[in-house]
Amino acid sequence: MRRVGFSTGALARGDFRRALQMLAGKNVSAVELSALRQDELMPLVMQLGELDLTSFDYISFHAPSSIEQSFELKALELLEEVAARKWPIIVHPDAMHTPSDWNRLGECLCIENMDKRKAVGQTAQDLKRYFDLLPKASLCFDIGHARQVDPTMSEAAAILRSFRGRIRQLHVSEVNTQSKHDALSLESILAFQKVSHLIPVDCPAILESRVEESQIEEEIQNVLKSLSTESLLALTGD
Repeated sequence: MRRVGFSTGALARGDFRRALQMLAGKNVSAVELSALRQDELMPLVMQLGELDLTSFDYISFHAPSSIEQSFELKALELLEEVAARKWPIIVHPDAMHTPSDWNRLGECLCIENMDKRKAVGQTAQDLKRYFDLLPKASLCFDIGHARQVDPTMSEAAAILRSFRGRIRQLHVSEVNTQSKHDALSLESILAFQKVSHLIPVDCPAILESRVEESQIEEEIQNVLKSLSTESLLALTGD
């Protein structure tokens, strides 16, 4: 069965301890520790040794989505401490001011495809430029970003076909027109199913849906439906 979990930043913005408490006792085997804002990076890295993560089979770390150029080298120093744990480190392409420097993270570097807000990283062709510069990097495929960029899911299919061998993690949510992460709708479930057969079944799915604790289990079930290869008609009841 696919490993499924949540990003701490989706459940409790900036409060990773609260998010871990929300996941305690839930049917999740994966977690992404999130430092989405630059000022969250050092506190999270410094407290990693104090966190009880024994219930998770898969752990990843999301680097800040925006990094000031003057902070880039310090960010890399901190992220190298995460890389020492052999966890995938999710990075937005536009956060890397000097991409070649990020080779320091080796195989732990995991580049994410972007939404409409970003000027880079939205297409297979654009992602290729980064993988040419960072040959050891893997891909965090954000299926919600891909759908927002191209609702037909053609670009999503192009990314998956081009980099299937690099996919290390999924991000799953519905991404709205303001680029916010929402719970899945039936429309997004059906759209994601169009490309679900291209996604490796052993790839962990990290949910970025903004939901309440009481909605966690329901959202997990909807995500599993969205990544299923069963008939689309079975979901609609037609």
